[in-house]
Amino acid sequence: MPDSSTILLVDDEDAVQKLLAYPLEREGFRVLQARDGEEALARFRAEDVDLVVLDVMIPKLDGLEVCKRLRAESTVPIIMLTARDDELDKVLGLELGADDYITKPFSIREFRSRVRALLRRAAAPRHGVGPEQEEVIAVDGLRIDLGRRTVEVREQAVQLTYVEFELLRTLAAHPGRVYSRRMLLEALWGGADYREPRTIDVHVRHLREKLERDPREPEYIFTVRGVGYRFRDR
Repeated sequence: MPDSSTILLVDDEDAVQKLLAYPLEREGFRVLQARDGEEALARFRAEDVDLVVLDVMIPKLDGLEVCKRLRAESTVPIIMLTARDDELDKVLGLELGADDYITKPFSIREFRSRVRALLRRAAAPRHGVGPEQEEVIAVDGLRIDLGRRTVEVREQAVQLTYVEFELLRTLAAHPGRVYSRRMLLEALWGGADYREPRTIDVHVRHLREKLERDPREPEYIFTVRGVGYRFRDR
């Protein structure tokens, strides 16, 4: 069954637009195109967009600035397209709230799998919660409603991105269990290939900034040195 999700594709190169739009449209996605940062923001605000694919190097407003502005008003999944060797762009994109990045050059198969993985995550509320999981996880001031995908900390609602929510859900569903960064990459995206483990570190830091009273002295998400992370024992 074709997917009717709407994808905003932001890149100023016609060749890249054609290369990426064609396989997505063939799978049934609706693809909106924008060639600069200002057009991207205008199209996003005018349409109901399910996912944004955003090149870093675009005119008027660069991709990092567009990512920052989108994240200020929406939790829409964002995939950044970055140049092969630009580590700084990848890290900055994640810092500004991107959910994933993919490095040029890349295979169309890899690109499609990244898009599908994030859309699957975004659609999770429609599929409900697995029978093995509680509907609500509550621990010492933190309340995670898995069905509604809402989070409250100390009775204040917290806005999480799709990936932040999935990361929190994965850890909190198994309190005390230690997850390596690779295990978390596989839990979040179905695979750790092509992704750097420090991607997880950035998302954990964002979670701590949103949930913890003092991110340097966490009460919920603990670092296990040399291994990864664990959620507090209940």
